[in-house]
Amino acid sequence: MADHKVTVEDLLRSPALQLRLLAGEAGLGRSVSWAHVSELEDPTPWLLGAEVIMTTGVGVPRSAAGQRAYLERLDDAGVSALALSAQLHVPPLHPSLFEAAEERGMPILEVPLAVPFIAIAQEVAAAVQEDARHRLGAQLQVFGALRWLAAEDLDTATLFRRLERLSGYDVYLCTPQGRPLLPGVPAPPAGVLPEQPEAPPTIPGGFVLPVPAPGGPAGFLVAFEREGARPAGLAVVQHVATVAALQVAMARHERETIRREGAETLAELLQDVLDPPAARRRLARLGMPMEEEAVLLVVRDAPDDALRRALDDHAHLLLRRGGDHYVLGPPTLAEAVAGVPGAACGMSRPFPPGESLRVALREAGWAAARAAESGRPLVRYGDDTTGRWLPDDPATLHALVRHVLGEVLAYDEAHDSRLVTSVRTWMERNRRTEEAAAALHVHPNTLAYRLRRFAALTGRDLSSSAAFAEVWLAIQAARRLGLHDQ
Repeated sequence: MADHKVTVEDLLRSPALQLRLLAGEAGLGRSVSWAHVSELEDPTPWLLGAEVIMTTGVGVPRSAAGQRAYLERLDDAGVSALALSAQLHVPPLHPSLFEAAEERGMPILEVPLAVPFIAIAQEVAAAVQEDARHRLGAQLQVFGALRWLAAEDLDTATLFRRLERLSGYDVYLCTPQGRPLLPGVPAPPAGVLPEQPEAPPTIPGGFVLPVPAPGGPAGFLVAFEREGARPAGLAVVQHVATVAALQVAMARHERETIRREGAETLAELLQDVLDPPAARRRLARLGMPMEEEAVLLVVRDAPDDALRRALDDHAHLLLRRGGDHYVLGPPTLAEAVAGVPGAACGMSRPFPPGESLRVALREAGWAAARAAESGRPLVRYGDDTTGRWLPDDPATLHALVRHVLGEVLAYDEAHDSRLVTSVRTWMERNRRTEEAAAALHVHPNTLAYRLRRFAALTGRDLSSSAAFAEVWLAIQAARRLGLHDQ
């Protein structure tokens, strides 16, 4: 135990207090920050941790289960010891209370009637005066954290290591989901985060506090007492949480700046106005991994916030156009994006970073359309067996489309007749006219007319297997080229 820190054992040894240990000897080394009287059955919302709770027994439950739960609540809140007045209003104490105290190392002390509670409080107050001066000094030094940050150009990891030494706590930061919140600062062990941000801050061995941010907590700061250190208390931990909030705000501002630059760069790449060397330099400056291949994703029906959260832990460029999001990054992005509820994601084949996106854009758009039609969250270009039979050369694809669909595409454009869409929908539903008509929101007779009109314009009898296959491949080629609605 560090010097100048009062412990439960110090109080037990004080001749003036005449305390007697009833249970929980293993916890005599617990530090004490204050002694407080409470007759509530659950005083924990008003506690900070390391208190000795003194009671005449009014709030102590009478049942065995209630007494065990009472002690466990106090221990979970970081209370150092429970001091019960001899006789007075203390109900009969059940063995389960003492068993819980032994299991948890939670000292239970008996206070003789001759010793008033105020005497214990005064003893503790006198003992912690020097520790209070240490805490004040720690607070003042934590206030200087931002000055260090500016004057010494500290990175986040170095800043928080210094705060750990000053505060006497091991500091952890995480998002509400338990992932690391700031680079260089570890996430806490599983199971210590509160269910609600408004929960009491005290946990066994330390504190857990929300890291404030606009719109709700950015995450949580968890501080555990460091072995051999002099923990400076909740006030100092609150100041550390404020420093964390400022760091998060700075990181978010920087991330938003990079996001805007990334969107501008991706827009230029999609317009094919950057040559490969310039594109690679720009991508490297934005933190994109240049040693591995990249993919382009087209994501439909994804809420902005949900998609950004899914991408947070991955290097990427993001651009929104209309209802579609375009994402450039490593292939590992696909699984993260596919987890966004309701999203339909299409992924291109991998390609070297900085290469033209002309082909990748067609591939990702085609795959996204397949994902939306099939209800699958992710379709990788090339997964569809039909697409594998199509050539990669755009000129060859254009020739196929002109040969089979040229006249009907021109007719659709002139009359908004949706003949190609109607035939594709009918084919995808295995030639079931009523089902296809329902999907198109038209009468079956209207669809039957469109099928006849399509056959007349293309010169192909759709009841023929050969013509059916030729038309199907031509429609897939048109979609890959972006010549047919997705």
